[in-house]
Amino acid sequence: MNYLIIIFWFFSVFKNALFYLYLWQLKEYQFYRFLDHFRTEKGKRLIFNKIIILKIFILFFFLLFIPFQKTIVIKGFLLFFLQSILLFIYFAEFFIFLFKIFQKKLKKPVLTKKAILLISLSVFFIFLICAYSIFLKNILYFGVYLLIFDILSPIIFSLIVLILEPFSILLRKKIMRKAEEKISNFKELITIGITGSFGKTSTKEFLSTILSEKFNVLKTKEHQNSEMGISNCILNELNLNHQVFIAEMGAYRKGGIKMLANIVKPKIGIITGVNEQHLATFGSIENLLSAEGGKELIESLPSDGLVIFNGDNKYLKDLYKETFILKRIYSVNKLDLEKSGIEPDFWAEDIKVEKRFIHFTVKNKNNEIEHFTINILGAHNVSNILAAITTAYDFGMSLKEISQACLKIKPEQGSIHLFETKSGLNILDSSYSANPDGVIADLNYLSIYPRKKIIIMPCLIELGKVSKEIHQKIGRKIGEVCDLSIITTKDRYEDIKKGAIESGMKEENIIFDENTDTILKRIKNFVSVGDVVLIEGRVSKELVERLKSL
Repeated sequence: MNYLIIIFWFFSVFKNALFYLYLWQLKEYQFYRFLDHFRTEKGKRLIFNKIIILKIFILFFFLLFIPFQKTIVIKGFLLFFLQSILLFIYFAEFFIFLFKIFQKKLKKPVLTKKAILLISLSVFFIFLICAYSIFLKNILYFGVYLLIFDILSPIIFSLIVLILEPFSILLRKKIMRKAEEKISNFKELITIGITGSFGKTSTKEFLSTILSEKFNVLKTKEHQNSEMGISNCILNELNLNHQVFIAEMGAYRKGGIKMLANIVKPKIGIITGVNEQHLATFGSIENLLSAEGGKELIESLPSDGLVIFNGDNKYLKDLYKETFILKRIYSVNKLDLEKSGIEPDFWAEDIKVEKRFIHFTVKNKNNEIEHFTINILGAHNVSNILAAITTAYDFGMSLKEISQACLKIKPEQGSIHLFETKSGLNILDSSYSANPDGVIADLNYLSIYPRKKIIIMPCLIELGKVSKEIHQKIGRKIGEVCDLSIITTKDRYEDIKKGAIESGMKEENIIFDENTDTILKRIKNFVSVGDVVLIEGRVSKELVERLKSL
């Protein structure tokens, strides 16, 4: 029976290893981001759940009987009973493991070289425990060792990650140095760094499309905004034919953007805007403003560099005034910016939002005017396009040329995508990521739809002390726009609910539900042809796909 227990135990613990390595990878191996996950409701359930409590109770049961193991009763029926408990638990978990594989719900890391090494080391340690346990003839000690390793497996696998991290850092630095050396040899290359709490990816995509009309452009790909992503892009893709390199820059700590700028050596910096997203990981608003707020990017620019600001962001107005190298500023609220004593270089007027298009007029300080029609969703994208327009103008492109280039922008380059299901339901997919400004912007776009409107979203994470206030604000906007709201995580559900009720939403129409099947059932019972569902933030991929197939 012991051999069967060990086989089932192996797969149970292996499943734990895959999950925690997946979680570390998801958090980009950042200790504070990983730790912050356990402050969420889902994170707490990883530690305090019925299965863990049951295993701890059984472990206590095993330890309790060790002093009495030589009695006749312990040697007989009770030993068989304890073995049976272990067999049942680990067989059940083995079955769950197989079920998740079959349902394609098993959470596992993307198989990078680092992930493969971590998985291999984890499997090695699991095998060591298996080998040691086989030679334990005493069932009580056998059970104790297996249960302790199982219960402590999150800590054990995390320690494997942390022990390996110094070596990972050395390897990263080596790769970063190579990327830095390579890009230094491209003397004619114009490098552009884009940072901010939101809008980075869309701005990068729009700018790349526009500049590609006249230049050979290389941009970082999706999820390539870290030191390794950017370095690998430089090492593997940058060549002498490229005239422009656009790098999206993300960070979770002070000094992070400076480190990326040392690699990219940007000549132009774009700051798309700053909000409280990732405030928990930065520790303070000052640290956040230093990195995503653009200070580090500006300090890294050469004396003849150029920095471009979003004039509608309250934090960037002050930074603009403190910046003394060549600078540009754009706005969709010209009057508000002028009240701050700043005259915009570029601004948008007459913004009109349709289901699949945005229309607006761009003006600049040179009294030039051009109309833009772009196949993209949501008025919030006007700001990101303005950032690209302002930059492209400094590359010598006229507003008319830029307007023509914008006709090639595709809907998927924005942050929100529209799908129409066979049943006539509109699905707005904004599940790539979520931040406070993005949620409000998507809700503003949702409001143009005339029929019933539903939002499905998790609570936002890494907001620190301002989390309650922001979720109540989001709730108030949901109450103004939506007919039904389904919140898929519990952390700040009550705050969203409070805000929505304040805006007049019925209490029964703001629901906490994390189960895909019941969410789909609620949607089917609520919607009809022409209604719209907004998927906001990282909900399960299964839910997204099943909604699109309705």
